[in-house]
Amino acid sequence: MPEETDTKPPTVTPMRLIIALCLIAPFVAMLWVGSYAKVDPTFIGIPFFYWYQMLWVLISTALTMVAYKLWQRDQRSRKGGASA
Repeated sequence: MPEETDTKPPTVTPMRLIIALCLIAPFVAMLWVGSYAKVDPTFIGIPFFYWYQMLWVLISTALTMVAYKLWQRDQRSRKGGASA
């Protein structure tokens, strides 16, 4: 009886690690309060503490979008590989 080989792609791939980093980076940046708990440098009169957090809102949006696009690409490649 021939042995069946399992050809499923690995669960942890480099692309999935990049996706995880994109999603974890904003949490790490915001939880590391000591790195931004200061007033200077100010930006148009806004203390660093506030504009740094607002900047991370934009960065988080971009990273989430990148993670989503990479996830879609990963899912398409898995479906394509499974049907072949």
